[in-house]
Amino acid sequence: MDVSLVFAVAVFAFITSVTPGPNNVMLLASGAQYGFIRTLPHILGIVTGVAMLLLCTLLGLGALFTLYPVLYSILNVIGCAYLLWLAYKIATSPVVELNEADHSSRGPLRWWEAALFQFVNPKAWMMALGSVSTFSMQGELYAQSGVMIMLAFALLGFPAISIWAGAGAKIRIWLDTPSRRRIFNLVMGGLTAATLILILGN
Repeated sequence: MDVSLVFAVAVFAFITSVTPGPNNVMLLASGAQYGFIRTLPHILGIVTGVAMLLLCTLLGLGALFTLYPVLYSILNVIGCAYLLWLAYKIATSPVVELNEADHSSRGPLRWWEAALFQFVNPKAWMMALGSVSTFSMQGELYAQSGVMIMLAFALLGFPAISIWAGAGAKIRIWLDTPSRRRIFNLVMGGLTAATLILILGN
């Protein structure tokens, strides 16, 4: 397989994974509230969910959006509504002491919750549809190129999104008063909602 194609896929996977979006804003918030280690299942869930989404797209699910564009519009409405609900939950989440958050039974997203979220995440769909339509090869190389795309997002997506969780863990030191934690929750909720502007603008 052409080295330039592999490089292009790698760059696309890293850039689309590391740029702001619902996943990364939630990882930033989770890292700040629960620390990096407790956020790892959330990170792994995103990687797993994106891989599942790519596989479904490679198997032909993406073609349904071409045949029936209304399905993509419905998905966007559902995804945007869910993101707004998440933004509200983040903004209004209870302000607790950090040591209480460490032992909270609610905790960060579980890996399977983060994985399933990708199926209503408009940015994840844009990444999957864009990468498969642009980089998959026809004929005998279709399966091989599909595996390459999935590997690129898994191997480069993991460190890319981990940066956000790590940044959140660093911010955690600053959140030493209830007022700061309340402001942080409001800002994170607002940023989660603001990602819709980036998504709908594309």
